[in-house]
Amino acid sequence: MQDGHVEAAETRNDGYFSDFGSALRYWRTRRGYSQLRLAVDSSVSQRHLSFLESGRAQPSRDLVLKLGIALDVPLRQRNAMLLAAGFAPAYQERNLSDPELSSVMEALDFMLRQQAPFPALVVDRLWNLVRFNEPAAGFMKWLLGMPADAVIPRDGSINVLRLMLDPAGLRPRLVNWQAVCADSLLWIQREAMADGPGSEATALLSELSALPGIAGALATDHHVPNLERRALPFLPLTLAHEGVELNLFTTITTLGTPHDVTVHELRLESFFPADGATADWFRARFGVAT
Repeated sequence: MQDGHVEAAETRNDGYFSDFGSALRYWRTRRGYSQLRLAVDSSVSQRHLSFLESGRAQPSRDLVLKLGIALDVPLRQRNAMLLAAGFAPAYQERNLSDPELSSVMEALDFMLRQQAPFPALVVDRLWNLVRFNEPAAGFMKWLLGMPADAVIPRDGSINVLRLMLDPAGLRPRLVNWQAVCADSLLWIQREAMADGPGSEATALLSELSALPGIAGALATDHHVPNLERRALPFLPLTLAHEGVELNLFTTITTLGTPHDVTVHELRLESFFPADGATADWFRARFGVAT
């Protein structure tokens, strides 16, 4: 390997595109950019962009990164673009236990603690569970009928979307699961569109879409809001168990200015009560009643 280059034969099976031109054209089209607009935004001539997409010209490593930034391509896919152009990846993908990520993990743990007595989760880009606060663990155990001393793994082996949509998981407790189904699958659909065929995201999307009842829910208008009546300004998650009905909404937090694939793909999902009764239930069970 010299100057960041790797042999093409070593990268073609690892990237999502067979050549850089295909990758550039895909992301430009997906972003809704004309070649002229991308030329203006990236300060690269339209003629050179045309040559890059047709394969008549090959980019430098810096140009691949420059175009990836101009198109706001996710870090994982910027690496794929580099591989397609014959370069080594620029962005490292660390394990969460890596000492270099300790400050990030401390920040996430701080935010998880601050969310109590309400649940909060940290998931990766495929919504695999990697971290959570105590209210989230207790809430999950209560909904699933698990013993209080049961251990919930933090190794990504639990997929939150699968757990929520599977009839053998939380779906029987999710009163309005049809309404939230489309929104839930949209997160994975975005990842699948970015990664392309044969990716983990595409496989997960196919798996979730094939779950019993999902196709029927997506074919109906459950997820279409009724604008003829007053409603909450968000779609709540309504869960019912043991005679208790709880209404929650969520926020998604990402980490700013990441230069690591793992950090870029982490999401903190915080759950908030959508009404006073729900807030009182969580405070009584996982905090101090007010």
